[in-house]
Amino acid sequence: MAPGPALRFAPALLLRAQGRGLGMKAALFDVDGVLTDGRLYIGEHGETVKAFSTLDGHGLKLLRRAGIEPLVITGRDSPAVRRRVADLALAHAAYGVADKLAVAQSLLAALGLAWAEVAAIGDDWPDLPLLTRAGLACAPPGAHAEVRAVAHHVTAAPAGHGAAREFCDLLLMAAGRYAALLQDERRTLDGA
Repeated sequence: MAPGPALRFAPALLLRAQGRGLGMKAALFDVDGVLTDGRLYIGEHGETVKAFSTLDGHGLKLLRRAGIEPLVITGRDSPAVRRRVADLALAHAAYGVADKLAVAQSLLAALGLAWAEVAAIGDDWPDLPLLTRAGLACAPPGAHAEVRAVAHHVTAAPAGHGAAREFCDLLLMAAGRYAALLQDERRTLDGA
């Protein structure tokens, strides 16, 4: 028999992540400073290169398997971000967004979701309107002080290096899906 999950979160945080009994149905993600480390690499021809974590990517896939819809809303647009979203087969993404709140409200209305059913992770001021409305607000440790101040949870892992995965794991654990998904992965790896 495989051991249980090694990951733990505080009970109060898990209760918050359960969405006041409604359950989290969607998770909003910023890109720069959350799914990446926030640095922009610009080549001599103006192309932008970004690095993404495979840990974070697998976390977004696990959310979808658990019935929690990942939603990407980013202030920048780049071929690298579009490629990553496509590679992860994410159905909902908005690029080059100046007003993240307007886009988020439109997405949530289309999906029939209330803010209490949504978790969000962001790192800077443009994310504040989403974080202050979401049922659960998270931030990476390198986020701006104002963002960390409104976050219910600041991840231990840094942006672009597992922060989004930690956020996903928290949501999966709160939804009661983490252990079963882990067990499924162990069976796949063991071939049993």
